[in-house]
Amino acid sequence: MNTEAWLAFAAAASIVGAGMGTAYAQARVGSAGAGAIAEKPEVAPSIIVLMALPETILLFGFVVAVIILFVS
Repeated sequence: MNTEAWLAFAAAASIVGAGMGTAYAQARVGSAGAGAIAEKPEVAPSIIVLMALPETILLFGFVVAVIILFVS
């Protein structure tokens, strides 16, 4: 395999890994958040923020993929 193929593989792996991490985190936060909102509805804004935080993991994976592809 040539260098470009390895770079593409590394970029894809960074996005896949970040996506799996984000999915795992959101599943855990979502289920716990739904229970918390059911018991105390006033915590809903905090839970929404906590649901948005794992998305940064995916954004970081995308940034790493862009760096891999365009800087290397």
